Amino acid sequence: MMMRRTIKGMLLAAAGAVGLFAANGAWAQAAPRNTLVVLREIDADRYDPHKVTAFAAGEVVYMMTDTLVSLDWDQKTIRPGLATSWTVSEDGKLYTFKLRDDVTFCDGRKFTADDVVYSVNRWIDPATRSPVRARAGNVKEVRAVDATTVEYELNEPFGELLLQLTLYFAGIVDKNTVERLGDNFGTQGFNGTGPYCWVSWTPRQDLVLQKHPNYRWGPPLYQNPSPQIDRVIWRVIPDPNTRIAALQTGQGDITQHIPFFAVEGLRRTPGITMAQQESYFVDYFMGFKVDKPVVSDPVIRRAANLAIDRDAMVQATFFGAADPMRSMIHPGAPGFDPESKAKQAGFDRAEAIRILEEAGWKPGSDGIRVKDGQRASFLVYGITTQANRQMTEAMQADLRRVGIEMRIQLFDATVAWGRLATQEFDAFMMSYPYTSARDALALYFRSAAAPTPNRMNWKNPQTDEWIATASAALEERVRQEAVAQAQRQLTEANVWFPIAHSQLWLASGRRVQGARPHGVYSAALYKGLDITLRQ
Repeated sequence: MMMRRTIKGMLLAAAGAVGLFAANGAWAQAAPRNTLVVLREIDADRYDPHKVTAFAAGEVVYMMTDTLVSLDWDQKTIRPGLATSWTVSEDGKLYTFKLRDDVTFCDGRKFTADDVVYSVNRWIDPATRSPVRARAGNVKEVRAVDATTVEYELNEPFGELLLQLTLYFAGIVDKNTVERLGDNFGTQGFNGTGPYCWVSWTPRQDLVLQKHPNYRWGPPLYQNPSPQIDRVIWRVIPDPNTRIAALQTGQGDITQHIPFFAVEGLRRTPGITMAQQESYFVDYFMGFKVDKPVVSDPVIRRAANLAIDRDAMVQATFFGAADPMRSMIHPGAPGFDPESKAKQAGFDRAEAIRILEEAGWKPGSDGIRVKDGQRASFLVYGITTQANRQMTEAMQADLRRVGIEMRIQLFDATVAWGRLATQEFDAFMMSYPYTSARDALALYFRSAAAPTPNRMNWKNPQTDEWIATASAALEERVRQEAVAQAQRQLTEANVWFPIAHSQLWLASGRRVQGARPHGVYSAALYKGLDITLRQ
C-alpha cells in the first residue's frame, strides 16, 4: 500500500542519507571551486542529439551544442542562435539563415555553413535512424550558399519549423568527431559549439563538462553570452532522499529532479531557492500498443481509462506538484481542442465493469477476466523512477479491481530506451515534452513514426491526413481544425491513458546565483549561462 510521505519524514530520511556520503568518495566532498554539481535522478544511454530523445540526454546536450535559433523563456518566441537572422519565402518552403562568423567548436575549429548542412543531413538520414527526424520537416535540400549563409528548402510548408529547430535534435555537431568515433559519438566523446565541452562520462555516475574558452555567442535571452562557471558535473543520484541530502549539505548545487513530496518543504527550507517555470508542457501517460492481444480491444482500453482513479494516483505520487490530465493535450498548449476534453473518460469503476461484461469479458477463477480463451492481462514497460513505480503499482491495483491484470517491468534508463524500441510489451509509461498540440500528435501518432516514437503502432490514414494538413497549413484556422479532429479521434479510441501535467521546479543551494528554469524539452538549465557560484 502506498502511503503519503510527510515533509518531516522526508527531511529525517534526508538527514540519515548524509551518512551514505561517507561510503562514497564522490559524494563525500563539497562541490569543487567554480564547479557546478547538478543532481539528477537518471542517466541517458548516449548523448548523440540525432539518435536519442531522453530528457536526461537533452539537458546535457543543450550545454554542449547550439542550434540555429533559440527559444525564449515564454516557450513561444524564437530568438537568434547560431543564426543572427532569417527570412521565409511566401510559399513557406524556403528558409534562409545568416550565420555568425565568430563561432568555433570545442576543438577550436571554425564553424561554417557546411556544419549546418552536415548536421541536418545526418539528422534526417534514414541510416541515422533518428526517431524524431520528422521534426526537421519534409526536407528537399539544405545547402551552403557561402560560409555564413544556409538555405533550408522544404518540399512542403512547415509552419512550426523554427520552433522545432530550437530543440536539441537540431544541434550542430562536428563531422570529424562523428566520423572518428562512429557509433561511440556521444558515449566516448562529443564536439559541439556549446558553452561547455565534453570531458568524461562514467555511466550512472558522473558526466563532466568544462567551459568552452572561446564561447561568447549565447542566445540573447541571457544577460551573459559566455559561461560563468569553469566546470559542470552532472551527477546521478537515483535515491530521492539522498539527492535532497546532497543539495542541503552542499554535496550538490542544483537540481530539477526534486522528489514531488519535497517541493513544498523545500520552498520553506533556509538556504534553498525554489523557482518555477509556468510555461511548461511535459505530460505523463500510459500508451497502449493497439495491435497487441488484449489491448487491441477498444473495450479494454476504455475500461482501463474508466477503472483508474487518476486524481487519487496523481495526488499520492506528486503531492500537488503535478496536475491530473483531463485531456490528451494541456489546455494551455497552442492547438488544444476543448471538445476532445469532453470525450475523455473519467473515473467510473462501475461503468468499466459494465462495458467489460457487455463485451463478453467474464471473470475467471482467479478474478481476471477471460474472453475467447484470452486472459485480460497485459505487460507494461517503463523507466525505473520513483514516480513510475508508484503510478504503475496504483494502476495495477485499480485495474485488478475490475478484473484486468497489468504486469509491470521497469528498466534502468541506460537500457530502457532500447527495450522500449521493441515489440515485447503491450503498454508503456512515458513522459514527454511538446511545444503544441500539432507537435505532440505528429511526434507520436504518424504511421511512419512506428515502431518508435509511435510505440502504440497506431496506423490510421485519417490521422496521418489530419497531421499532414496541420503541419503544412499556412492558415491558422486550417491548422487548428485538423489538429482538433485528430485529438477527438484519438481520445475516443482511448489510445492513451493520460495521467498528469508536470510542473517544473528548480532547487538551488546556497552557492548558486542567477538560476532560472527554462524548460525547453524539459531542460531546466538550458545553456546555464547566467548562473554564477559564490566562492
